[in-house]
Order: sequence, then structure tokens, then C-alpha cells
Amino acid sequence: MADQQAHLSWRDDVIPVSDQFDDPYFSLENGLAETNHVFLGGNGLPGRFRDGFHIAELGFGTGLNMLATWAAWEQSGQQGCLHFTSFEAFPMAHEDMARALRAFPAVTPWADRFLQVWTGAGSCDLGNLRLEVVIGDARTSLPEWTGQADAWFLDGFSPAKNPELWDPALMEQVACHTVPGGTAATYTAAGFVRRGLQAAGFDVIRTPGFGRKRHMTRAHLA
Repeated sequence: MADQQAHLSWRDDVIPVSDQFDDPYFSLENGLAETNHVFLGGNGLPGRFRDGFHIAELGFGTGLNMLATWAAWEQSGQQGCLHFTSFEAFPMAHEDMARALRAFPAVTPWADRFLQVWTGAGSCDLGNLRLEVVIGDARTSLPEWTGQADAWFLDGFSPAKNPELWDPALMEQVACHTVPGGTAATYTAAGFVRRGLQAAGFDVIRTPGFGRKRHMTRAHLA
């Protein structure tokens, strides 16, 4: 991909909007609350945490989901190490990420620790969290990944604007890289996304969404 950098505009000087996909990176209402409701709550976290628990994500964005998860890990008194792997086609510049995360003072202690060592891609050792961000098209990079996730955060841009990241073939790869009994959650309840997850082998349910979104999707791999 010739140009992998995220290109942004800013709404109200606070919310980053992708110029590539014409979509905001997080909820206009409260991005952190949405993360906690959709991705943590939707995967039964922090209740399922254990040493070595592995989360995988489509769409790293600002890093907010990772930071909220890391905060939940530490605040729930976990011992050992959490693993977090994210697939991102258009990584955000360091200064843009820092600017976006200033909107969420509740995760500032974790954001500061992360931003001090983050180089923009690859592996990042945060002590009790091991982060890996794989840059490139997930349709290519996910099939090559050798890991298995206990939980998935499906957080691409809107399916209407970024359908490639919700393709049924990619949902099949998500299933192939999920441990038995693993889960997935996403803010969208789009029919073709739910059908793609079902075709991949997940049991799928529609549950109340965050804010103005009436529904979201939770999935469980038997």
C-alpha cells in the first residue's frame, strides 16, 4: 500500500475523523463509554481475564480500546500478562494519537505510559501488556497470523464505508483465529456482518447498543 498513514480531519477540534473513510474514530457521545459497553462488556470482560488472555482487534485507531482494556486489567487486580494484537491498515501519527487521547482523562495514566514507548507499529512491551500492531490490509495479514484470540474487538469503520473489513471471508479468518469458546463483539448490527459471523461458525446475538445505536452484535464460537 503506497500511503499507509491515516489522514485526519478534526470535529470540534477533539474528535478525529478519517478522511479515507469519512467516519469518526469513536462515538460522538463518549468514545470511552462506548468501548467499555461494546468491547469489554460485549466480551464479558474483565470477568474472563486470566494470565495469558489474548485479545485481537480489527482497527487499532487511536489505541483507545487497548488502553481501556489495559486499565480494566490493572484495576481488576490481574496478575501475569495480557496479550493484545491489532490489525491496522492506516496507522495514526503519534502526535494525532496523543491529541485524540487527551479527550479521555480517565485513561491518561495508561496513555502516557503507552505513548512514551510507542513507535507506530510492531511489538510494544508494556510490562503486564504485550501489544502487537500489524500494519497492512487485514485481508492479507490476518490469514498469515499464527495467533489465536480469546476475544475479538471488531472495530473497523462503518460497514457502509469500510465494507472490506467486514467481508465474510475475513469473518471466517476471525473464526479460524479464535480459541474454542472465544468471543467477538462489535458496535454494528448490520445484517451482512451478523450473517458473515454466523457463516463462520459463531453463535450470534443482537443486544442493546451504546448511545444512539439501538443494537450491537455479540458472538460466541462453540
